[in-house]
Amino acid sequence: MRSNLLKYKGIHPGIILERELEKRSIKQRPFALSISELPQTLNAITKGKRRMNTACALKVEKALRLKEGTFVLLQAYYDIALEKRKQVKPSPDFKKLRKVLFWDTDINKVDWQKQGASVIKRVFERGNEAEKEEITRFYGKRKVNAVLKTSGTQPMKLYQNVPKN
Repeated sequence: MRSNLLKYKGIHPGIILERELEKRSIKQRPFALSISELPQTLNAITKGKRRMNTACALKVEKALRLKEGTFVLLQAYYDIALEKRKQVKPSPDFKKLRKVLFWDTDINKVDWQKQGASVIKRVFERGNEAEKEEITRFYGKRKVNAVLKTSGTQPMKLYQNVPKN
C-alpha cells in the first residue's frame, strides 16, 4: 500500500480504509470491535466525517498488517489538501470599499475573479475615488479599462490612454 500512497494523496484515509476492508471482505462492525474501537467511530471515519487519529491509525495498520504510519500520512495529506482549499483567495481591501456598494450580496462570498467585470462596473458606476483606485489596484488598469470600454461606462481621464501592462 505504501507504493500507492502518492496515488491516494488528498483522499480521506477513511475512504481508503473502507476500500481496503471491502477488498479483504472484512465487515466494518466486527473489525471495529476487534481493534477496540466503537463501530460508530469507525463508520464515521470510513464515511469521511471524522479524522483518523494516530491511535486508531496504528490499530488499523497493525490489524491489517500494513506498514506503520500509512494512515497517519494519508490523514496528514488529506489535512493539507483541506487547508489548501480553505485558503482565502485574493480580494480587494475591504476597508477601502463601502458596504453600501454591495448591499444586495454577501461581500465575503463574492468570487472576485469570476465576477470581476460586474464588480468593476458597479464600483465605477456608484463608487467614490478611493474605491475606484482600490479596484484599479486590485484588477490592474488594463482590465479596468477593458471592462469599462465594453460596458459603455465612460473611463475616467486618469484611466484613459494607459500603456498596456
